[in-house]
Amino acid sequence: MDLSLSFPLFLTSCLFVTGIITLFDKLFLRKRRLTDFKDEPKVVEYARAFFPVILLVWVVRSFIFQPYRVPTGSLEPTVVPGDLIAVDQFSYGVRLPITRSKIFSVGEPKTGDIALFHWPVNFPVIFVKRVIGIPGDHIVYKNKILYINGVEAKQTADGVGFDEYKGKAVEKRIENLNGIKHEIYIDPDDSPMRPLDITVPNGFYFMMGDNRDDSDDSRMWGFVPEHNLIGKAHYIWMNWNKTASWSKPLQWIRWNRLGTKL
Repeated sequence: MDLSLSFPLFLTSCLFVTGIITLFDKLFLRKRRLTDFKDEPKVVEYARAFFPVILLVWVVRSFIFQPYRVPTGSLEPTVVPGDLIAVDQFSYGVRLPITRSKIFSVGEPKTGDIALFHWPVNFPVIFVKRVIGIPGDHIVYKNKILYINGVEAKQTADGVGFDEYKGKAVEKRIENLNGIKHEIYIDPDDSPMRPLDITVPNGFYFMMGDNRDDSDDSRMWGFVPEHNLIGKAHYIWMNWNKTASWSKPLQWIRWNRLGTKL
């Protein structure tokens, strides 16, 4: 997943430049220009026109809502490649853009949440996974079964699913994650990984994908620091079907996925 910090930086820079130009003109240049009957410079005209639009986008994008396109199948079948998910920016605290410094706390991640975060291995890269362990939780993953604080996350067979990213049939199961029931994929052809037995430290979270045998997650690279959290995903607002034929534009969107609650 490859969303970097370039867009927030670009947006903030545009806001700063247009704001400075608009303010400087209003304080020092506009009165003199009107007195001398001079036309407004194009740069001032554009800055004044775009500033409120950029300000609105900056506020929404930085503090309220962030769209995110899912490129991989690590959260299948809950979220599939091509889904565009709506992530609110304030579920886990209000933060400044770019620096990610928290202004004030609003809430904390809960077990079962689908969270957007900066990858600890490479901060500019953004991942989306399910929260499995919160600070203090004892997590065991053994023979493809989760145990949280000694309680097994029961799995119930739910037929056969199709891993779109791998392009193969897999087992679909319903997992009960501390009362949160959701679908997961298990690949019977994939050997069980070495048993995992860890305790989540304070200030960190343990994340996993629902596509358990095809997810690059905390089992491989460890815990996610609280500082890396972006927000909580709430629903799917769009899906682009990359496999659809160009001759059938109505199939470019998977209409049945629009509005799906996460």
